[in-house]
Amino acid sequence: MTELISPELVLLDVALGDASADVIRKLAQTVADDGRATAADGLFADAYAREQKTATGVPGGIAIPHCRSEAVKVPSLAMARLSQPVDFGAKDGPADIVFFIAAPSGADQEHLKLLAKLARSLIKKDFTASLRAARTREDIVDLVNEALGLGASGAPTAAAAPAAAPAPAAAPAAHRHRQLVVAVTACPTGIAHTYMAADSLVAAGKENGIDVVVETQGSAGATPIPQTVIDNADAVVFAVEVDVRGKDRFAGKPYVQSPVKRAIDEPLVMLNEALTVAADPNGRRLAATGGAPAEEPEGRESVGGKLKRSLLTGVSYMIPFVAAGGLLIALGFLFGGYDITKYASTIVVKNNFFDLPTQFGPQAWGPLGAYLGAVLFMIGSTSLGFLVPALAGYIAYAIADRPGIAPGFTAGAVAGLMGAGFLGGIVGGLLAGYTAHWLGSLSAPKWLRGLMPVAIIPLIASIIASGLMFVVLGWPIKAITDGLNSWLSGMSGAAAVGLGIILGLMMCFDLGGPVNKVAYSFAVAGLGAASATNQAPYHIMAAVMAAGMVPPLAMALATVISPKTFNAAEHENGKAAWLLGASFISEGAIPFAAADPFRIIPASMLGGAVTGALSMAFNAGSKAPHGGIFVFFAIDNFVMWVISIAVGVVVTALATVGLKRYVGRKAPAAVEAQPVAA
Repeated sequence: MTELISPELVLLDVALGDASADVIRKLAQTVADDGRATAADGLFADAYAREQKTATGVPGGIAIPHCRSEAVKVPSLAMARLSQPVDFGAKDGPADIVFFIAAPSGADQEHLKLLAKLARSLIKKDFTASLRAARTREDIVDLVNEALGLGASGAPTAAAAPAAAPAPAAAPAAHRHRQLVVAVTACPTGIAHTYMAADSLVAAGKENGIDVVVETQGSAGATPIPQTVIDNADAVVFAVEVDVRGKDRFAGKPYVQSPVKRAIDEPLVMLNEALTVAADPNGRRLAATGGAPAEEPEGRESVGGKLKRSLLTGVSYMIPFVAAGGLLIALGFLFGGYDITKYASTIVVKNNFFDLPTQFGPQAWGPLGAYLGAVLFMIGSTSLGFLVPALAGYIAYAIADRPGIAPGFTAGAVAGLMGAGFLGGIVGGLLAGYTAHWLGSLSAPKWLRGLMPVAIIPLIASIIASGLMFVVLGWPIKAITDGLNSWLSGMSGAAAVGLGIILGLMMCFDLGGPVNKVAYSFAVAGLGAASATNQAPYHIMAAVMAAGMVPPLAMALATVISPKTFNAAEHENGKAAWLLGASFISEGAIPFAAADPFRIIPASMLGGAVTGALSMAFNAGSKAPHGGIFVFFAIDNFVMWVISIAVGVVVTALATVGLKRYVGRKAPAAVEAQPVAA
């Protein structure tokens, strides 16, 4: 077995920067320099993307950034003991001990078990104290190998115990006096947080007289909790960020659910919350359908938080339909010209090439191009027709899980049939979701539980939600939708420019965060109302996409025009930002904004507002909801659209450089690591 750690992978008493990104980048470079990864940039990108999903700082001044990456050749551990602690998101402060776990995408089980064992060791105070007291890199390697049960060469010793999660305990005695909580822990990579959360819950329970049995659904495998233990449990804790495998085993049990990191930070709080729910006769119980989605926010979710999550879930599932449909329609126009709308349906439905009209319009690529355009246009139109049902269906899914999908899709289809548009889809999805959720919370005889999620809940929820849409809500929402479409269609001049400014500001405010998503969702949802006579949704989509491209492109340009203003890590990020910005990935500017938000965000908003205003003023339109510069064929008035982006990029780049030079402290120079201690 290849050794996981070597002295070359250990950095002692070094300063690697002010931000977690700086530390992760240096450790990724260390792994690559040792020949264990093909490219440091690729490894850093995967690790930092994981870090942005869930911060890896844990109590005790420890951080464990980790990832699986195609760039990794062999499972590796890199470690840094920082002379200048860095914030990794732990509640008790910054971290001075950082272990970087780099696993290949197809790592073998034995290596994954060892990596999981290391993560569990890091919550033991005596082990971390030894790491802080170690004098040399070789001492660190010996300590890690000892914790993993490995010899000096990194090979398993005869006494090495497997690092998989301990087998769940047997069923407790019938007349027990201690409370019993069962738990499931799982994180996206299944390497570190999964096992640390399990150990934290068990330790907190042991200290407070609570029996805790944990099932770790991680990369080292999972041993299911015996059903008898589950049946005897007082409550369930789900500390997860992915779907729980076999969640129906816990049906009917009181439960709490939070991200996996909360079980590391607040294990006793979670256990007490679960037992409080169990003591409440009206506390929530897990439905036989699998209960709430895995991504429930920390603690008890507020009404507003649940509503926002449900809407964003609906939009995220809707986008693929819109993306595919919009691009196919754009290709249909490309091959068949804009007259394609007049004959596409007739030709494709009849499937008769000879029924094509003799005049195709000035932009058609002849008869064959017109036929191909008609086919693509009809496929795209069909895909786009799922916009409202998919939006409603997955809003309902986010609220009520699988039983909400059918009522949600049905209510969305009714909204589309009535002309209520995406507003009707939102209302229908919420109605269907909350109705299905309410029905799932009702007590049902044991013999009826199997029918509830597959027949009874979908039937009754569909009748209630769709019936209300038909009888009560559909017509008022249609009137509002028609009024909104008329307002957007008639928008021109200063009004259109003003809307462009607002959308540009929103797109650049949080670079992929909630405000950005609201503006983007508004644009995407509106595409379903676009037509030959209503081009406003296309104009809005173009303004949103253009403004979202500005921040990363501007950061890339700023590092070129003023190289001394940025450190080495930012120069590397700037190189990647060219492609990210051109692809409409606003998150490409996040490393810059995270390090200097009070200058980068205002500069980005200024350029985004300029771009949004110009795009609307030039009547640029986009039939594609994503793709940036690479969907040029789907963008009307493409040249002026590009000019809008270029102007905003220059404005943001100049503002960034000016703010960094003349407002507040200057940007730090490239960070040089201190010499490694001997």
